[in-house]
Amino acid sequence: MKLTITIGLLLIVHLTFGQDRIQKIDSLLNSLYSKEKINGNVLIAEKGKVIYSHSFGLANETTKDKLNENSIFELASCSKQFTAMGIMILKEKGKLNLDDDIKKYLPELSFYKGITVRNLLNHTGGLPDYMQLMDSLFDKSKIATNKDIITIFSKHQPKILFEPNTKWEYSNTGYALLASIIEKVSGLTYADYLKKAIFQPLKMKNTFVYTRRLSPKKIDNYAFGYVYSDSLKKYVLPDELKETKMVIWLDGIVGDGTVNSTVKDLLIWDRALYTNKLLTKEGMKAVFEVTTLKDGAKRNYGFGWGIEENADFGKIANHNGGWPGYVTFIDRHITNDKTIIILQNHNNVTIPSKAIRSILYNKPLPVQKIRKEVIITTEELQKFVGTYQVEKDFEIKISLDKDQLFSQLTGQNVFPIFVESEMLFFYKVVDAQIQFEKNEKGEISNLFLLQNGNKIEAKRTK
Repeated sequence: MKLTITIGLLLIVHLTFGQDRIQKIDSLLNSLYSKEKINGNVLIAEKGKVIYSHSFGLANETTKDKLNENSIFELASCSKQFTAMGIMILKEKGKLNLDDDIKKYLPELSFYKGITVRNLLNHTGGLPDYMQLMDSLFDKSKIATNKDIITIFSKHQPKILFEPNTKWEYSNTGYALLASIIEKVSGLTYADYLKKAIFQPLKMKNTFVYTRRLSPKKIDNYAFGYVYSDSLKKYVLPDELKETKMVIWLDGIVGDGTVNSTVKDLLIWDRALYTNKLLTKEGMKAVFEVTTLKDGAKRNYGFGWGIEENADFGKIANHNGGWPGYVTFIDRHITNDKTIIILQNHNNVTIPSKAIRSILYNKPLPVQKIRKEVIITTEELQKFVGTYQVEKDFEIKISLDKDQLFSQLTGQNVFPIFVESEMLFFYKVVDAQIQFEKNEKGEISNLFLLQNGNKIEAKRTK
C-alpha cells in the first residue's frame, strides 16, 4: 500500500541446540516454506556483509520459473521511503521547504488549510483515503493516475479527518500527493526523478517505478504477485478476482507504492543510508526522527520509515508493504548495523521478523502466548456474525459454522477464532486477537484486530 493487512503466522519450529544462527534461520524459513507460509526472497546482512540469502518458491506460477536473488518484486508501501527521500533531496537543493503549505505546489487543493509537505511525510495531514473515495467516484473502466486523485479531490472537496498535526493516521493519500509535488517541482515524472536522483547514483540497476497495467513492458526476472483463490483452490493473479481488481484501475497511482526492486538492490540502498551520498548529515538525521504532534506527543514514524527504540536491539527503522500479491519488509537495525529484507509474491504468508531478530541476537525465540478457551452458546456466537469494513474493498468477515466462529480478511484464508472472554476472541494459528465492541443500543457495532501492538478498527456494515 499501498496498505493491506496481513495476518503473519508466527510458526516457530523447535531448533536443535547448538545450531549456529545461520542454520537456525535456515531451519525456521524452510519449515515455514514447507507449510506454504513464505514464498519469496530473504536477505540478511551484518555491517553490510550478507550472512544469509535464499529464495523460496516460484516467480511465475504459469511458467514455473523459480525465484532467484535477482528477482524483481513490487515493494508496495516500502516504496514510501523512496518518495520521502526524493522530497528531502529537493528540500536540500532549495527547491521546496518542508513547512510549505501543499497548495503552493498543488493549487487545486487550496481549499485545504494548513497542510504542509511535512504533514504528508509523517502522516499527520488528516487527508481522507483516496482509494475509498475513488472506489465510488472513479470510472473503473480506466486506469487512474495521480492527476485523477487531485481532480476528484478538487471537485468533491472531501473534509479532512482531523486538523493537521493533531493526530497520526497512516495515509496513502499523502504519499501519492508527495509524488505529484516531486513532479511539479522537478519537472520530471516521478519515475524519471527517482531514477535520476536515487537509483542511478546508487547504481541500483534493478530498481525502478513500474505500473504494469498502465505501461506494460517485458521485464526479465520479474516476480509476479499472486493471491490465493479459495473457490479455485489455487494461486492466481489478483487481476482475475473481483475482490482484488483494484490492482488494475489503481495501477497508475505512484508515490505510495509502485517502486520495484530486488533484495540485492535494497541492500545497496541500506548501505547508502549510512552515508551522505544522497543527503547531508542533518538531512539524514531528519529522515529517522520520530514525529512530534502539536501537543508534544511523539509518534514512531519518521519520513517514510517506522522508527522503533528497542531495549534489546537498539534503534530500528523499518517498513512493511502489502498489495494484492505482494508482502514486503525491510528492517534496518541502525544501532547494531543489521539488515533484514524480505520480499514475497504470495499474499497468504508470514513475515517472521521477530524470530529472525531473536536468532540474530542470540535471544530466546518468541513464544506464542497460550490463551484459555471459553465455551459460549451458538446463540451468543451468532451475535458476532457479520461484515466489518476496515476500508473500502477491505473487510473482515465473521462467519459461523455449527458452533465454530471464523474470521476471513479480504484476499486471505478463513481461520477459526476462539472465545477468550465475552467480547474477546483469539486465533490459534497466530498471536492475534479480535475484540468486539457494542454501541449504545447494546448491538455489536465494530471490532478491533489486535496484533504485534497494532490495533486496527473495522466497522460493522451488515
